[in-house]
Amino acid sequence: MPPPPPPTCALEHWDSSALAPAERLAYWHDVAHNWVDVQPLSPGEQLQASWSLLRGADCFFGTKQSSAYEMRTAARHVPPGEDMVVISLLQSGQMRLNAAPGEHQHASAGMLGLYVPYQDACYRWGAGARQTYIALPRREVAAALGREPTNMAIALAQCALAPLLASQLSHLSLLARQPEQLDEYEYAGLLDATRALTLLTLRNLGRQGRNLDRPDAADPQHRGRHAAALRFMQQHAHRHDLHADAIAHGAGCSRTRLYEAFAARGETVMGTLRELRLQRARALIEQGSRLNVGALSWRCGFADPSGFSKLFRARFGLAPTEWHQQARAARPM
Repeated sequence: MPPPPPPTCALEHWDSSALAPAERLAYWHDVAHNWVDVQPLSPGEQLQASWSLLRGADCFFGTKQSSAYEMRTAARHVPPGEDMVVISLLQSGQMRLNAAPGEHQHASAGMLGLYVPYQDACYRWGAGARQTYIALPRREVAAALGREPTNMAIALAQCALAPLLASQLSHLSLLARQPEQLDEYEYAGLLDATRALTLLTLRNLGRQGRNLDRPDAADPQHRGRHAAALRFMQQHAHRHDLHADAIAHGAGCSRTRLYEAFAARGETVMGTLRELRLQRARALIEQGSRLNVGALSWRCGFADPSGFSKLFRARFGLAPTEWHQQARAARPM
């Protein structure tokens, strides 16, 4: 059979150091902020900025870091057909938002926010601030929230899925800045999972954590639940007491919905967790110069070293010690 067509997902990069100082602000506006009015905080200050973007068919993801600057949003700046809403994570630095007279917000590293480009607002980014974000169509955001979106800060304790979304955005930000690590198919899959997790987080936020297991006839949100659970498992795979109930709680759903989300992909919850642990063990074996099977199995969430060795051999065809010897022999001298 012929290979499937490549997914619609393009990775782009830009760095101000490649341009003359006089050209940077205009280009920064064109590539990163074509929905807003952008100005440096100090007249005559030279812009220093870097930016990476993943463009999908129905959303895009970006991560940027820059010197201090100000941007103003309003409906008149938004091009026709670009009615998007930004869900943002401030990874480092500071941002001050004056959304309306008397309405001030101060964002610091680790905070999430929802920002609407057609709403009048003034954003002031501090020097070195890194913003990582995903932009989705306003109609999708409104449907997930159950109301029209407005500028708002999202505390990580405000809904069950906010910490997982922040972690997912941070992880994708790192991968987007290392283009040689993934191909377009992998980027497309990650972008799709991030989009699904974002919509599920907004849905959870809109209901303020109540009735988390309510069925959704229009979209059961299986992809979002799967992405949330997978991210939670990646963060907690070392825990020996990790079970389906804990994973469901971390993903903001019931165990029944969790099982449905994995079954829809032909997977099982505990089988996926076991695979994550085994892949982590294999990576640690290949990286290390010495091997202690007991310590390794404990570190990767396996309480029984003998059982871990049997699972490892069944999955990869060699015992952990044999895999370690093979990896050492393959290393350049």
